[in-house]
Amino acid sequence: MTESAVTYIESTDGVIVALHELGGDGPPLLFCHATGFCGPVWKPLADCLTDRFHCHALDFRAHGASTVPDTGHMQWSGMVDDFLAVTHLLSPSEPIRAVGHSLGGGIIVLAEARAPGTIRSAWTFEPILFPSPTPDETTDAPHRSMMADTARRRRRYFDRRDEVYERYRSRPPLDQLDDRCLRAYVDHGFRDRPDGTVELACSPENEARIFEQHRTGADVAAAELTVPMVVAVGGEEDPPVEAAVEVTKRNPRLQLLRYSDLTHFGPLEAPERIASDIGRWFSSV
Repeated sequence: MTESAVTYIESTDGVIVALHELGGDGPPLLFCHATGFCGPVWKPLADCLTDRFHCHALDFRAHGASTVPDTGHMQWSGMVDDFLAVTHLLSPSEPIRAVGHSLGGGIIVLAEARAPGTIRSAWTFEPILFPSPTPDETTDAPHRSMMADTARRRRRYFDRRDEVYERYRSRPPLDQLDDRCLRAYVDHGFRDRPDGTVELACSPENEARIFEQHRTGADVAAAELTVPMVVAVGGEEDPPVEAAVEVTKRNPRLQLLRYSDLTHFGPLEAPERIASDIGRWFSSV
């Protein structure tokens, strides 16, 4: 397995958040992963930025090496708690730079909305910026979705990590990932079991619950954001892309970037290219 130094931080709901140090010198730069993934998938990308930043990546609750909340709830507000606990440790007196993918991008926006001054600037790839649920949607599942149904069908247990890797690298959508990012996901996104087998760290049920809770009102928060942020999107026209693009029209602080040849997993498909663009962005703001 690839290894990184890990710090464990108390969050809310009894959660212990794992924060991975990815190396480097300079001001802190925090990477935030997508639903179902884990912090170390950012290592190939962070390696390109360690000459300018001290890079870190967290595992959100119920992901990677972080624990599951005592309540069992997967509201995004809890992951905002995780993010704020980490940023308080990394940069208690100064705003921080952050990079987020999908869920991670949405959490960055929601965190700055809750605690203005947390973020100095941000670079996000297809951040989830959906509106709040309507009053007639139920409390348990405010937004039932195809993604939640797909998550619940995911295979949870495997005999060994090599089996996971071979399965994922031969099937879409993860067959598009850079091999180093995929390896990091298999190494850190699965947990060892007493019988020698492995299981998904983010269980299919927890992943599904996160998808069901992603109607957060982050569209309004992003439209009101007062710090500069990149909103990058891939070439697929789907609801996350449509929502993100629409929000950029409402706030001049948001800069839209398009990568027509990449999918929703763009940062994990082309880490050096994305890292180069991230570096240029942070140098300009």
